[in-house]
Amino acid sequence: MAMASFRLPLQLLLVVGAAASETAHFLGVNYGRLGDDLPPPHRALELARSAGAAAVRFYDSNATFLSPAAASGLVFVPGVPNELIPSLAASRRAADEWVAATLLPFRRNRRLRYLFVGNEVLSDPTTKSRWFQLVSAMANLERALRRHGMRRVKVSTTLGMDALDGQNVFPPSAGVFRPDIADAVVRPLLAFLERTDSYLFVDAYTYFTWSANHTIVPLHYALLEPSPSPSPAYQYHDPGTGLSYTNLLDHMLDAVVAAMCRAGHCGVRLALAETGWPNAGDLDQFGANARNAATYNRNMARHLASGAGTPRRPGMRMPAFVFALFNEDLKTGPATERHWGLFHPNGSAVYEVDLTGRRPPASYPPLPPPATNDAPYPGKLWCVVGAAAANETAVREQMEAACADEAALCAPVRAGGECYLPNTVAAHASYVFSAHWNKFSKVYGGWCYFAGLAMETTTDPSHGSCKFPSVTPS
Repeated sequence: MAMASFRLPLQLLLVVGAAASETAHFLGVNYGRLGDDLPPPHRALELARSAGAAAVRFYDSNATFLSPAAASGLVFVPGVPNELIPSLAASRRAADEWVAATLLPFRRNRRLRYLFVGNEVLSDPTTKSRWFQLVSAMANLERALRRHGMRRVKVSTTLGMDALDGQNVFPPSAGVFRPDIADAVVRPLLAFLERTDSYLFVDAYTYFTWSANHTIVPLHYALLEPSPSPSPAYQYHDPGTGLSYTNLLDHMLDAVVAAMCRAGHCGVRLALAETGWPNAGDLDQFGANARNAATYNRNMARHLASGAGTPRRPGMRMPAFVFALFNEDLKTGPATERHWGLFHPNGSAVYEVDLTGRRPPASYPPLPPPATNDAPYPGKLWCVVGAAAANETAVREQMEAACADEAALCAPVRAGGECYLPNTVAAHASYVFSAHWNKFSKVYGGWCYFAGLAMETTTDPSHGSCKFPSVTPS
């Protein structure tokens, strides 16, 4: 999954089969593996099926995982890692060899339906050259698949919502792709998808859009819940189209539809590569809790399984994936990144969910009471060295990296500074971590994380004339 900062994990998958007229509707799950204590593949696949999944999507094409997935009866979706895009774009032979080595063993398996080339490639400005190689890599792989008798396998890629200019979805009809990718990348991409009858797969997280706009977007709208009584039913009216929306997922999907239409490719089919809701988070990540995660995924599964579509595309049935199968403890960044799973690594369910969308809501066991973190924390927060950060060398390295971002942040802990005493690595690092978080909290990567050595606290660590900078959630 992708982290959203201004945007970044089962998955619901409504898949079109080998022929365009052959439509199968099923739900699947993103199977991420960034954890140090995850169960073996056969057990993970059993857990996916127990939640009603009929598909698994991988972020690579590791045979250790593809082979058991191919034998499991589930639809399985391999991925091409971002770093392979340049070589696959540059050489048809390289693409042919990759398909022969990686996918040819599954040529006769009808459950191999999609191949994802890269993951949110257009979200990473540090590897901009890959943006302009993406469609060539996809075309070379699609050609190789046809050559090896796998014409049924549809080639696509995944886009984050940050592919929209300003990530603006208000109103949905205002959706437009970013100017730095619209003509050079997105139009050729959409033309390829239209020509090959594939889908544009997007990562649409209502959690991030709601939390960034919580003062104007009700929580129940993001959770696909009806308006709580006795409040009148909430709808969002789009003045550009005259359409009304009852949930934020449809709202966001139609913003992408509007962007595709502006790019001249209104007919390209849309699908969900990732969606979901975090089951826990840091103190400043309001709304991240198991009650909301269960509510969203249950409602989303029912909504997509119904085939209702969106206001702009009524009756649209799409492939879609819920993120994710497991909570993954090795993911970096804020705590939400490690808490998207339907299951804990030990195989116990975080909450019950039926990805077929057929289970009656009343049949689920009671959820925890409404959480106290559904609104921003009403006070100041600080970022300090965590209690488990025993590796002083690692703490020092993170402090020095933070100082490299902006040297002035570290002046107070230099000799003679207000925060020089106590002269310990932990004390100095706690000040620097708080100062760095205060400076960069609104910037992608500016989290209170520091390689897992930091933690948020509501207790002011200031002392004497040493005043720690703080963050106030909003």
